[in-house]
Amino acid sequence: MKNINITANILSKNDFLLDDFNPGAILRKIAERVKRNRLELNLSQSALATNAGVSLGSLKRFEQSAEISLKHLVMLAVALDTTSEFSLLFSQRQYHTIDELLTKDKAKTAKRGRRNV
Repeated sequence: MKNINITANILSKNDFLLDDFNPGAILRKIAERVKRNRLELNLSQSALATNAGVSLGSLKRFEQSAEISLKHLVMLAVALDTTSEFSLLFSQRQYHTIDELLTKDKAKTAKRGRRNV
């Protein structure tokens, strides 16, 4: 119930569209790119599944419904030689001004979050 309220609040502000930023859309785009890469390499689903060490069912489910475990997604990325993109996930924040950078250096490194939103 809480997630619905958060989404409703985000959607109501300034007509901000989340079409490309919701989890389902992100997963579908990743699944489409995996399939496109597989086809560019002229690999069957069976061949990619074998090369990646994942079951054929997992790969089929991923390409059809965008559902997969993170471990299997990484295994597919290794088989398709596309692991470099994972280094961008959750990378350090980019600072736009020198003041932001100086403020960051003054702040102590948090060991745990304190906010319960």
